[in-house]
Amino acid sequence: MLLGFVITYWIISIGIGLWAAMRVKTSADFALAGRSLPFHIVTATVFATWFGSETVLGVPAVFLDEGLKGIVADPFGSSLCLILVGLFFARPLYRMNLLTIGDYYHNKYGREAEMLISLCIVVSYLGWVAAQIKALGLVFFVLSDGAITQEAGMILGATSVLIYTLYGGMWSVAITDFIQMIVIVCGLLYIGHTLGDQVGGVSTVVAHAAAAGKFEFWPGFDWVKIIGFVAALCTMMLGSIPQQDVFQRVSSSRTEQIAGWASVAGGVLYFMFAFVPMYLAYSATLIDPALVARYKDTDSQLILPQLVLQHAPLFAQIMFFGALLSAIKSCASATLLAPSVTFAENILRPMMPKLDDARFLKLMRFVVLSMTVLVTVFALNSELSIFHMVESAYKVTLVGAFVPLAFGLFWKHATRQGGLLSIGLGLTSWLTAEVLFADAVVPPQLAGLLFSLGGMLLGSLLPQWIPNRTQIKQVHLS
Repeated sequence: MLLGFVITYWIISIGIGLWAAMRVKTSADFALAGRSLPFHIVTATVFATWFGSETVLGVPAVFLDEGLKGIVADPFGSSLCLILVGLFFARPLYRMNLLTIGDYYHNKYGREAEMLISLCIVVSYLGWVAAQIKALGLVFFVLSDGAITQEAGMILGATSVLIYTLYGGMWSVAITDFIQMIVIVCGLLYIGHTLGDQVGGVSTVVAHAAAAGKFEFWPGFDWVKIIGFVAALCTMMLGSIPQQDVFQRVSSSRTEQIAGWASVAGGVLYFMFAFVPMYLAYSATLIDPALVARYKDTDSQLILPQLVLQHAPLFAQIMFFGALLSAIKSCASATLLAPSVTFAENILRPMMPKLDDARFLKLMRFVVLSMTVLVTVFALNSELSIFHMVESAYKVTLVGAFVPLAFGLFWKHATRQGGLLSIGLGLTSWLTAEVLFADAVVPPQLAGLLFSLGGMLLGSLLPQWIPNRTQIKQVHLS
């Protein structure tokens, strides 16, 4: 009966996505929903995009093992990223009237920078989208009691998400995200109330977690731990800013004020509700310690789904798995669309200068299809946990894309030479450190960020051997 309810909800959500696809007439509709989304829709899609499998399954598993100090990257870094985007980056980027974040690098630093950053962005999404596909496989495996293997579940989940993303693009993503945000919030609050009552309520769970040291957050006066703490925070907080999914939500807004404040609201909501799955997972240590012991050292991501299946009534199970699937689907569709649009616009389209809008729309859809196949294969062969797949996704954009974006927007002395040197030094130093010094005191991504910063300053302030002239890309979104 539970599986039947979940499948019914799944089919309805796909139908809603296909209904929203009827609004897509141009490439701008597909990529940015015609820049017409109101505040509540943008807030919902910001929240739902980030509230994915890692928030419901990955983060709680790490919290059970390491406490707050283990989840500094997400939700703390992730929430701060969205708030920073809303306060500082959303409005200036919105005014530029661009199709992708890659277009910004083209206009500021030239075609070479556009190519490098766009490839970095596309590569960074492999881990993030694969994490959602992997989580879909896990959910189908659990719901079917093993009748559907995790591998078959991944393929089934990826195919269903592909259907409405392929046809509806950002319109389908935005409309389904709004509905799925409601399901996520209602479902998690209901299951939290249901399971919390079994252990004496929130105060009992919080007191037990505090006594167990799970709320220790700051690293203390240990330089190695401090550096690791800063690196983990920066990876998500700064590395997520120059990402296409964030840019799409900013640019899909009806006005620049909506772009800014909806990002802030989405970040605050995400931070608040990210603690609900952690609360539920820790409740398992009080409700069924044997269950936690059984899965903690094998696959801790199964603790929360198994807790719900074994200790919650049917309606609560329906609400939980509806919320879980909503979280995964909304995140998967958004993170599938973002790199596909980037690859089509910034890598392929410049090679086809005579491509009209109708054919470009077909090209974007073909890339969505190809990206789905690629990330599904990656998910099927990856051994990383959901949490670490997502956390690792932002290292490449942290070292290669953040400094050129921030300094290009807010430092008047930033030059094309500085931008190219920043990208080059950031990426090469990070890759070198990952290969040769992966266990060094300074994590590779933090070293790459520092080299990227040095490259921007030196390249912009030294004599300019690379001319600052670039060809501005004209993007028509009307």
